[in-house]
Amino acid sequence: MAQVVTLDYQQLTDPGADLLDEIEKAYGPSGLGILTVANVPGLPALRQRLLPLAQRFAELPEEAKRRCEDPDSLYNFGWSHGVESLQDGRPDRNKGSYYANPLHDRPTEDAQLMRSYPMYCRPNVWPNENLPELEPAFRELGRLIIDIGLLLTRHCDRYAQSKNPRIPPGRLEAAIGSSPCPKGRLLHYFPATSADDASASWCGWHTDHGSLTGLMAAMYMKDGKVVPGPDERAGLHIRDREGQVVRVRIPADHIAYQMGEAMQVPSGGLLRATPHYVQAPTSAAALGVSRNTFAVFMQPRWDEPMDLPPCDHSTVSAADMGVARQPSAWLPGAFGPEFCDTRP
Repeated sequence: MAQVVTLDYQQLTDPGADLLDEIEKAYGPSGLGILTVANVPGLPALRQRLLPLAQRFAELPEEAKRRCEDPDSLYNFGWSHGVESLQDGRPDRNKGSYYANPLHDRPTEDAQLMRSYPMYCRPNVWPNENLPELEPAFRELGRLIIDIGLLLTRHCDRYAQSKNPRIPPGRLEAAIGSSPCPKGRLLHYFPATSADDASASWCGWHTDHGSLTGLMAAMYMKDGKVVPGPDERAGLHIRDREGQVVRVRIPADHIAYQMGEAMQVPSGGLLRATPHYVQAPTSAAALGVSRNTFAVFMQPRWDEPMDLPPCDHSTVSAADMGVARQPSAWLPGAFGPEFCDTRP
């Protein structure tokens, strides 16, 4: 069974480090599609600063939260609660999300682009009146995750080119490094109030559609205090290449990076995303316990083509690429917004 690869921050910052084997073990055809980065300077304090704010925002009066909604972005900026659907079609009231771009308050001033790509190009919305500390905490941790993600992508580029020299050097890093539209998502999973609530899946099976997703370890809270996770079986689960489901534990002082399909395609399938879901606790100890976490979706620009690297396009299909969704999800010449989405 594949194991989660861990890299040290110093390895990523060393320009001479050879991480080809580690990248292949994590993201190659036999990997879990995830690795973690340890010993990131300043990370524990930034995590401790931001994650409790997910709960504090969720506890604000409903009117204050409504002022932070952005229907024009299809609720992909600001507060989103009850907009997404569970697998059975019911509105998902189990979790609330706060979306924002950690790098740019306004990715573009072009009104047409905002109308055409509202999930990418709309301006940020911040709760500066009711929770002013959210914006700087969100931005600072989001920037750190992106900076380290770009270092990691540089090594992914080296791995992909080592397997296919026809891939242009630096192609993968350039696609997300030049993008003004990464998306941070601060998540609050509401406490279960009954055994039925506690047995639900917090987030169903899906594969990330963006390029690379940075994830923080979840922080569990009860009565305003941080508590241990209430159930060892809960949390992130990944389906490996052999169909086995693996429970992945992210240490509190690590950043995890999951491969997404928008990097899988331009790598020619050398880097692979994997289906995953988040299981809610099922024990009685989970009652009254919330889960708070943070993800950053690094994704290409709205005009970035989702093209294969040099190869025979006529013989390569979505299935060959390992793209997990329906066959029409990827077609040659598609652009980022036609393929990616910040939601599972």
